[in-house]
Amino acid sequence: MTPFRIGCGAGFQGDRIEPAADLANRGELDVLVFECLAERTIALAQQARMKDPEAGYDPLLERRLRATLPGCARHGTKIITNMGAANPWAGAAKARAILAELGLSLKVAVVTGDDVSGSIADYSLDETGETAQALGPRLVSANAYIGVSGIVEALAQGADIVICGRVSDPALFLAPLVHHFGWALDDYEKLGRGTLIGHLLECSAQITGGYFADPGVKDVPNLAHIGFPLAEVTADGNAIITKLDDTGGMVTPATCTEQLLYEIHDPARYIQPDVVADFSGVTFTPVGPDRVAIGGATGHPPTGKLKVSVAYRDGWQGEGQISYAGVNARQRAELARSILEQRLTDPKIEDCLGQLKGSDDDMRLRYAARCADAATAQMIGEEVEGLYLCGPAAGGGVTKSVREIVAIASTLIPSDSVLVSAEILGETHEAA
Repeated sequence: MTPFRIGCGAGFQGDRIEPAADLANRGELDVLVFECLAERTIALAQQARMKDPEAGYDPLLERRLRATLPGCARHGTKIITNMGAANPWAGAAKARAILAELGLSLKVAVVTGDDVSGSIADYSLDETGETAQALGPRLVSANAYIGVSGIVEALAQGADIVICGRVSDPALFLAPLVHHFGWALDDYEKLGRGTLIGHLLECSAQITGGYFADPGVKDVPNLAHIGFPLAEVTADGNAIITKLDDTGGMVTPATCTEQLLYEIHDPARYIQPDVVADFSGVTFTPVGPDRVAIGGATGHPPTGKLKVSVAYRDGWQGEGQISYAGVNARQRAELARSILEQRLTDPKIEDCLGQLKGSDDDMRLRYAARCADAATAQMIGEEVEGLYLCGPAAGGGVTKSVREIVAIASTLIPSDSVLVSAEILGETHEAA
């Protein structure tokens, strides 16, 4: 059987677009996955949606799709992504609009169910010990890490593009393997192997030498034009990790090993929604230039619980910066910091940090504080700006900012309490 080819077009929201377009055009892929969500990313997306009901999806969704859709359509490559973020419906609407502009007739599906903000009131947050209900209006979002079911259902209904919100990162890659090979959802050995593939691919260039490179220690060729990874997967769940020819970077057992250990607490128990993967017996075998065969993963039944990432408002941060240069610059910057410490004593200022960066004759002072409200946070930058005429000699280059702090906590909920669904072309289907 011809191996199933699945590639990664993004490993975080701000990832490069050029390598994804290259995969779409030259990769001869069956599936291209864009993994663009982090805990804070979806919280910020929820804030954007609160301000604008049509916002809340990935701000680079349009650019990514315009860059990759022509190649994907030409090769029959399906796209799976969590770029729907806090608003998969709006993201799907944008995808449909782009398809119409490009004259492409492709089916777009939306997977929902991860937003559980209305059903976690009585659950305690691991980091704070308080219940979600106690957050009251401070609650921004609560998104469960759902598994493969919604994506598998969407693919079964003929979707060419699947737009999701919060899905477990490896599940974005595992789902098309389950669909294509017909793996049973209780075949935990294959699910464990597919989870390994997803985990290795999910961070894009991290497995092709990005974030790995360390000059003179771990040299990586042509990092400026690094290629994104793809996997050639067989029906038994084993695979070869590689990248396109003539792209920068490298795929070696070392790059694979570093990515294997990334964000893994216990390699023998990597807990996912569909399986508890066991990576303790994983092997990496080079089988050619930039080609590494992977094997040895297995899995066990899931825990029956899903992690929920809870975002909540946790005050405001005010910040100001000012520079001092020339003779005695450090002493002037230290005096400026002392002035701020004496003046910024409002009880609504909860935490302060004054940092000096630079050299003795070129010093930058950054003063930041966590505050109870926006007005108090605004005062931080104003006090720094006031140092122009009320502080040490020759201060300059003041910048100031205020931003709301969104904190992240987590909890666990029963997986059977989360209803995942997939909708394509006006038809709703409950995922198994």
